[in-house]
Amino acid sequence: MTNKAMQRAYEILEGTTNDKITKSFQIFIIILIAVNVLVVIIETEESVLDEYGYLFTPFEVFSIIVFTVEYAGRITVCKLNPKYQHSKYSIIRFLVTPMMLIDLAAILPFFLPFVVTDVRFIRIIRLLRLFRLFKLARYSEPMQTLGDVFKSKAGDLAVAFFILFIVLIFASSLMYHAEHEAQPELFSSIPSSMWWGVITLTTIGYGDVYPVTIAGKIIGAGVAILGIAVYAIPTGIMASAFTEELRKKRDQKNNTCPHCGKDFTHT
Repeated sequence: MTNKAMQRAYEILEGTTNDKITKSFQIFIIILIAVNVLVVIIETEESVLDEYGYLFTPFEVFSIIVFTVEYAGRITVCKLNPKYQHSKYSIIRFLVTPMMLIDLAAILPFFLPFVVTDVRFIRIIRLLRLFRLFKLARYSEPMQTLGDVFKSKAGDLAVAFFILFIVLIFASSLMYHAEHEAQPELFSSIPSSMWWGVITLTTIGYGDVYPVTIAGKIIGAGVAILGIAVYAIPTGIMASAFTEELRKKRDQKNNTCPHCGKDFTHT
């Protein structure tokens, strides 16, 4: 492949230009991903599978060809990315990036059944086709924003969920000791009591497991109230992070020339 052709392939695959070919390629991939996810969903309906199942296999083969060519193409032109030009192990670094791992997960379910014979494992593998939905992160600005939010607030979210985990352990332990004698089949251990703890802390309350003793009811009421406050922490973090990220993108867009892409703040 000539340097000019590789450069053009890089521009199309990475979306560094806004010409018609690049936009058409992105729209095509987005539609193909959406249809793939739809097929994975509707083929679980036996009546649809029996009547139209013969159409799914050719479509799956076509999709795998496209996704495999795209995956191989990205590996071929990765050296044109400035991030991977001066590294000895640039290809390895590129292959283990989150988006390339997602691309690999999108095509593996087709090839693994050729080497794996266990029927149950094959069914699980086929569910991995839903990973193709995450490929939209390359082409969808909202999904990119979601990724940026998780990346920027990963530490804060980790602390919030660690607090939630501690509360869950304490709540489940207290409920186990309060209800074990009255309901040994439902609160047989602390791990089994954690089901009640998760459902109560999230304020869902299925009603399949609930306290019957006075001590258990008092603990349950306290945990339910505490759950509202605990789950508000990650919710508040995500809400503020989304607001901050959207503001950054809006400011960046307002400070960038729509024609040449130059930043007004540096002129």
